[in-house]
Amino acid sequence: MGRPVLIAAAAALLLLLPGAGAAVTRLRVSANFECRATADSTLSRPRCRRPARPGPPPLMPPALALSTARLCLPSQPCQPCLRVRLALPAAGLDDVRGLQLNFLELGSNRAGWLQVWRRHRAPGSSPWQVQFDCFPAESGRQVLVSLRTIPDRGLAISRSHLIAAEPPGPVFTHTWVPEVRAIEVWVPEGPALMVRLCHQLALECEELPRPFHRQVLVPGGHHVSLPYEFLVPCLCIEASYALHDSPRSKRCPFRDQPAAYGPELWSSVRFHDYSASSKDQMAMVLSTSCPLRPRATLCWREVADETAPCHDIPNSTASEEEQAYTLDKVDVHPQLCFRFSYGNSTHVECPHRQETAWNVSVSARGLQLHLRLTSSIPAAFSAALCQRRGGQCEPEAPLYTVTQLEGSAPGELALLLPVQVLGSCVLVWRSDVRFARKQLLCPDGAPGGRPVLLLYSPDSEEHLGLVCALAERLRAGLGCDVRLDLWEAGCVGQTGALPWLYAQRGRVGRQRGTVLLLWSRGSTRLFRRWRVGAAGGVPEDAHDIFGAAMACLHGELGAAGRGGGWVLAYFSRLCSPRDVPRPLRPLPTYRLPRQLPGLLGALRGSPPAPRRCRRGRAEGLLHRLLEAGAGEGSPPPRDPGAAAGT
Repeated sequence: MGRPVLIAAAAALLLLLPGAGAAVTRLRVSANFECRATADSTLSRPRCRRPARPGPPPLMPPALALSTARLCLPSQPCQPCLRVRLALPAAGLDDVRGLQLNFLELGSNRAGWLQVWRRHRAPGSSPWQVQFDCFPAESGRQVLVSLRTIPDRGLAISRSHLIAAEPPGPVFTHTWVPEVRAIEVWVPEGPALMVRLCHQLALECEELPRPFHRQVLVPGGHHVSLPYEFLVPCLCIEASYALHDSPRSKRCPFRDQPAAYGPELWSSVRFHDYSASSKDQMAMVLSTSCPLRPRATLCWREVADETAPCHDIPNSTASEEEQAYTLDKVDVHPQLCFRFSYGNSTHVECPHRQETAWNVSVSARGLQLHLRLTSSIPAAFSAALCQRRGGQCEPEAPLYTVTQLEGSAPGELALLLPVQVLGSCVLVWRSDVRFARKQLLCPDGAPGGRPVLLLYSPDSEEHLGLVCALAERLRAGLGCDVRLDLWEAGCVGQTGALPWLYAQRGRVGRQRGTVLLLWSRGSTRLFRRWRVGAAGGVPEDAHDIFGAAMACLHGELGAAGRGGGWVLAYFSRLCSPRDVPRPLRPLPTYRLPRQLPGLLGALRGSPPAPRRCRRGRAEGLLHRLLEAGAGEGSPPPRDPGAAAGT
């Protein structure tokens, strides 16, 4: 067949297939051969593939067919587009390596081109069958399409197609009513509309879960209130006419609403925990209402409390695939958690199982700390002594290591650490993984890292000296995390005396610590003065820590019938049991120095040790305490007069 005859046949067989095809979710090229596609910036780079399943009936070459389709790209409104199907004969085009389609939208003069290349030459093969989905076009526009081969062999086909004008979508207005967790949709006078709320996913707007899924026919001039479960960025309003396949209008008003990125966003997510100690892997899968891909990193909590801060661990970003987050080489622990971040919003999710693969306990044996480790998995452990300073306990050299070998039966491992400073604590962690939480243990005599808030009344120099001496000995001698206003003067001055007190009381309560109230005869007088002022409705002095402490204790005694977490102690040389007011006598009370061992037991949250086991340490601490107290000054107690409490 000659070239002129081929061109004439092509023109005679040019086809136009009207009608709207199925929605296209991404630009793509389908061919009956191995292919690749290139395009200009208006079309980006469509994917070219050889379909595994048979498509529509093949065209008789040479042929070109145009039809209207609908393009619905992710996160973009749907729009009409032009679908192209073409067929080229194999005969006479053996050296053709590809083809080019040129598009021109009349009126807007928007142009584009697409090239389809054959990866392998196949002489004498079947005719080319190619389908392109699709060229975006405006409703009501005429689009010109021309075809040529690469290299040019004289085959040129061109045709135009009118994109039919789409009827306008439904019109409605809406109002967000957050106080009732609903959206009101108003339909203007005219035809009724079918309205609903939905979650916009990548390709479709999915209905809300029951009982929030509602699709309501609203007559013109009326409105409806549609409740929602969670305010999330992908929450949308969709309206359509009460006809099959009618045009739809959709609005997603919360994509830029900051309230949609708060706690409700994370409440809408279901976290499935697949973390496994046997694999040393943290793993969580998210089920979300919106197509989110948050970032996940590790953090750790000092205490098992949802309100406790979670400290970030550097370089611990988890890998993500299809909303499954994994991080390897992790010592899985209920307090080693994932922090999920999306935009300016974060959420902490900890492993759901509370059991751990290993446990450790500590006891003191003379000048040694004895660690007992039990592990259900092969693991290596490291331990180091530390001294508590300012709420921190940094490990000190040397490190001690013990390993449970793979294949060995689960059992008990032991480590002996020499103690050089009274009140030393020990940090223990797994050393065969990349991410591990250090566990702090303090033996008998130390309160296990629990904080102690020390409150007092500055009614005499001698009392103040004993207060400071006791605080220092508890911190240096026993490793207690003591909170004393005199030691935190900068923080007290910056935040204010009362905010500091309330913050410290809250922290002690969350960490199951103890409030130690050191009483004196001056405290009794200030207590009476506080009761008179409280009864008369006198406002609190912003600098009166002692008065605020009494108000706090009075409230806790009244609410629970007992002051949980409060302990009272007094120095026998400055006070007697009769000086303790009757309302405070239900508190655990200790006479110092005689009952110092019992006080130490209360601070560590355990019953006092048997008398034969506690004399040495308690007497040593007591001796240093009395020496320090005498050094602070020994004038007789003076009348507190009008001294303000602290």
